[in-house]
Amino acid sequence: MCLAIPALLVERLSDDQGLIDLGGIRKSVSLALVPEAVVGDYVIVHVGHAIGLLDPEEAQHTLAIFAELERSADNTDAAVARGRLVPAP
Repeated sequence: MCLAIPALLVERLSDDQGLIDLGGIRKSVSLALVPEAVVGDYVIVHVGHAIGLLDPEEAQHTLAIFAELERSADNTDAAVARGRLVPAP
């Protein structure tokens, strides 16, 4: 199973590299597969490579789903810590 995530391209660097932002985390990735990407575009990132462009609305929708999953996990962790849930073996 592969996982690719949307990230905002914040800077083009030399040698087909770009700086992406994902929730405040910035990382350099290869843009060799999406040479048309410009600052402000959302790119799909998989293992250090931007593999495609993504519509901004779709990117925001996907990122909102990820944020909801994170909140849900945080709530579950808090419930386990308070003894309200027993973690699965």
